Amino acid sequence: MIGDVKRLEAVVAAARSSSWIAVDTEADSLHAYPEKLCLIQLSVQSGDFLVDTLAGMDLGKLLDSLRNRELIFHGADYDLRMLRKTFHFVPSSIFDTMTAARLLGYKQFGLGHLVERHLGVKLEKGPQKMNWARRPLTPRMEEYARNDTRYLKPLSDILREELERKGRLSWQKETCQQLITDCADIPTANRDQWRMKGSDRLDPRGLAVLRELWKWREKEAIAVNKPPFFVLNHDLLLRLAHEAEGIKHIEKILPPRMSSRRREGILLAITHAQNIPEAELPNKRVNVLYQPTLAEQKRFTALRQFRDKRSVEHEIDPTLIASRSTLVLLSQDWEKYKADLMAWQRELLTGAILE
Repeated sequence: MIGDVKRLEAVVAAARSSSWIAVDTEADSLHAYPEKLCLIQLSVQSGDFLVDTLAGMDLGKLLDSLRNRELIFHGADYDLRMLRKTFHFVPSSIFDTMTAARLLGYKQFGLGHLVERHLGVKLEKGPQKMNWARRPLTPRMEEYARNDTRYLKPLSDILREELERKGRLSWQKETCQQLITDCADIPTANRDQWRMKGSDRLDPRGLAVLRELWKWREKEAIAVNKPPFFVLNHDLLLRLAHEAEGIKHIEKILPPRMSSRRREGILLAITHAQNIPEAELPNKRVNVLYQPTLAEQKRFTALRQFRDKRSVEHEIDPTLIASRSTLVLLSQDWEKYKADLMAWQRELLTGAILE
């Protein structure tokens, strides 16, 4: 475990001198709120390293050593978002072994399955739900963390060769580059993020209750450093908002073991929402469903059939070529929305337009 500057300098030197670098991260999203990055795992030619991101070290030189290199990941999405959020770090190039496996048509593309299939090593499923902020890590946690990067280089070599043999290496490069772009985009704060699945059934007063309960839950989650669903789960949040519309017996549906402090906080939030003037209540959202024309419906069906045909020919998941929502847009205006496709996706679907 690398937790001091001197040992970190050795890791930086090892990364700079290595011809390849494999990376993974661990966070405490199941145990803290907001979540934080707890560990960066690195494998290079000289060995495997666990870098403690909670040790208060300046990781600038380490990140610089990774910046202009192709980094090997498995399932890079979450790792890239955490590195971007924590350190504003965006790599220039990656090779994602999960992406490669999917583009090759693998039905099972978890790291454990791929390592066992290609390298004959059976990995322990390990402590995925453990608290990675704990110190020191247990020997089992350290071994699990090292295994996340230890086999990525030989695995990537095998998958890269297979991609090249099937003429899909360009697909991989483009898809990985798109993944970097997508994960570098940090979403702006959404004022209406309290609107959740099921909230459309609430009237304006119920929406006000939901909004105030959501605000209370956010503050409570941060105060106790626990994910919001540990404070009050989604279903109970909605039920409280629904029950409060009729000013019913709210306390009867609260968990019996809930502390008096939290019960009071919930009741205060509901009371506040019930006293909001009518003119200041949140509006119900009116979902206007787009009705496709007959021509668009026919184009959508033709595109979907052609996409599915291509997916069978290439033995890959059809949604990798284009999702349903993408097909809907393409059926409305191919010229307008084709730019949203990657080049290899556009090439596979162009035949449908020609037909």
